[in-house]
Amino acid sequence: MNGVKGKIYNIIRDDDENNLLSNIVDSIIIFMIIINVVAVIADTFTLPPHFQTASWIIEIVTVVVFSIEYLLRLWTSDLRYSTLSPIRSRIRYILSFMAIIDLLAILPFYIPFLFPIDLRVLRTLRVVRLFRLFKVNRYTHALSTIGTVFKKKSGQLLSSIFVVTLLMVIASVLMYNVESEAQPDKFDNVFSALWWAVATFTTVGYGDIFPITVLGKFLSAVIAFLGIGLVAVPTGIISAGFIEQLDVEKKQKEHPEEKCFCPYCGKNIHD
Repeated sequence: MNGVKGKIYNIIRDDDENNLLSNIVDSIIIFMIIINVVAVIADTFTLPPHFQTASWIIEIVTVVVFSIEYLLRLWTSDLRYSTLSPIRSRIRYILSFMAIIDLLAILPFYIPFLFPIDLRVLRTLRVVRLFRLFKVNRYTHALSTIGTVFKKKSGQLLSSIFVVTLLMVIASVLMYNVESEAQPDKFDNVFSALWWAVATFTTVGYGDIFPITVLGKFLSAVIAFLGIGLVAVPTGIISAGFIEQLDVEKKQKEHPEEKCFCPYCGKNIHD
């Protein structure tokens, strides 16, 4: 990958083949993301005019940098997806998760220039700047590890979440039939009972809705005990996934020669 495009790609690429310049660029972008999050929080306060001006300057500078980064990634996407044609590689990049996050990070700034919108809508769009926080995933290995764990354990996580959701629906229907006559204002429909089931299964227990009948209290106790065990299942799956991923990364560091890469996409086969 010779030439300007290859050098730029080596700076902004997402894999571990980073050099000093790449690390510096990543650090600058992470700093800008943090500054943006601080600015979003600061916008909720009544600030003096000079602070508002500083916030606007920060917004312009960071949007320019993020826009350039987005365009450079779009330009070099044919090097990332070398087996695809230039047009298909760019389409694939545009539809990728991180590219969508990158676009959402800069889109709220440009929308008011393209379409006349109400100021209240504009304030809501400014909150979308928080999507820039997800950009950190590209520049930190720890967050990439989290994403890898969730991807590998997605099937098990979905299965456990499905079981928990099914039990919450059953519990809400049962509780509605038990408590609706005694508390028609609290358990007026199944959705009210579902809110109670969510609070009980997650062991939060807000106390705004609770059973008063003997059968309802007994059912609530059973569901609460089930919630302690079932809600812990996804946590156990994620914890096991972290241990497995850390073992894989440790082995790859100790024996880098054992890495196997796909000849088509260039990614590590063990990932």
